[in-house]
Amino acid sequence: MYQFSYVEIMEDGVATSRDRERQVLDRSVALLETAKRCETYGKEAIEAVYFTRRLWIRFIEDLGDPENQLDGELRANLISIAIWILGETERIRKRESDNFQGIIDITTIIRDGIK
Repeated sequence: MYQFSYVEIMEDGVATSRDRERQVLDRSVALLETAKRCETYGKEAIEAVYFTRRLWIRFIEDLGDPENQLDGELRANLISIAIWILGETERIRKRESDNFQGIIDITTIIRDGIK
């Protein structure tokens, strides 16, 4: 019977986690792009804002965890980005903004940076 080394298991776990992160960021971008194409603030915008907020709140929780292994400066930068995205989604929710594209751009950059 073949036994996996701890390093192999950890690498697989990290790769799976990164893949899941890319998938949820893809989903957020898709929802935001759909909402952006709509003429009015409707069901699509509500779904995009709700999903994106939940996603970035979860990222903040994960980044704030003392066991998170990312560099401290990178974690702080990502938390700052998350706070900006949460602010933008709140402005969209209040219909003070329609800056879906700004959130899409930043989310795409973050997604593409996940290796």
